Amino acid sequence: MSGHSKWSSIKHKKGAADAKRGKIFTKLIREITVAARMGGGDPSGNPRLRSAIAAARAENMPKENIERGIKKGTGELEGVSYDEVTYEGYGPGGVAVLVDCLTDNRNRTVADLKHIFDRNGGTLGEPGSVSYRFKKKGVIAIEKKAVDEDRLLTVALDAGAEDVKDAGDQFEVICVPSDLEIIRTAVERAKIPFVSCEVSKIPQDTIALEGKKAQQMVSLVDALEDHDDVSNVYANCDIPDSVMEGLG
Repeated sequence: MSGHSKWSSIKHKKGAADAKRGKIFTKLIREITVAARMGGGDPSGNPRLRSAIAAARAENMPKENIERGIKKGTGELEGVSYDEVTYEGYGPGGVAVLVDCLTDNRNRTVADLKHIFDRNGGTLGEPGSVSYRFKKKGVIAIEKKAVDEDRLLTVALDAGAEDVKDAGDQFEVICVPSDLEIIRTAVERAKIPFVSCEVSKIPQDTIALEGKKAQQMVSLVDALEDHDDVSNVYANCDIPDSVMEGLG
């Protein structure tokens, strides 16, 4: 299993057990606001906003919250202006870590992230220190029980996907970011339900972790994802299934 697939499974398990609804809503509203600010308030012409709204609906966010977030982004309502910034660092064992943030105070965010890295066996790095080890890709995650593999392969590859990977309980359809909406449309037309559809950052190499370092790595990502300013965390760790079961 790839580092991305392994880490996706960690995130999905964590998300399923995360009862902090208010924190989840805060992050989703920020993404909706930024997506609307950058690409306009019409989801039909703004793929990023469409994905953000889908994620919010999956968390049962009220319609009025979504609409308010869009209006803040388009300037119809007064709101906080968020900057998009990615921080880079190293986790236990030299694992490369990227942290995407939406923040209204960069100084606060970088200080908080430095503290989190230091406390969990990692270090915050300089811009460019690890980003070259990741590539942006479109990723559509689909539960294995929801689709026949041969059918998914036919639909995805015919639509232009680069690959369909086995990710444990899921299949991951991989494509170049510019093709994500085309492939998403093909999957929807084939009536194949999907868990998520997003532009992700896929590690080009992985580092195996076990024991204490694996536990530290999970603790590091948990702490990062728990921060209000953090929208996504990517890491090139490879933790064996047997170890993951123990950590779970």
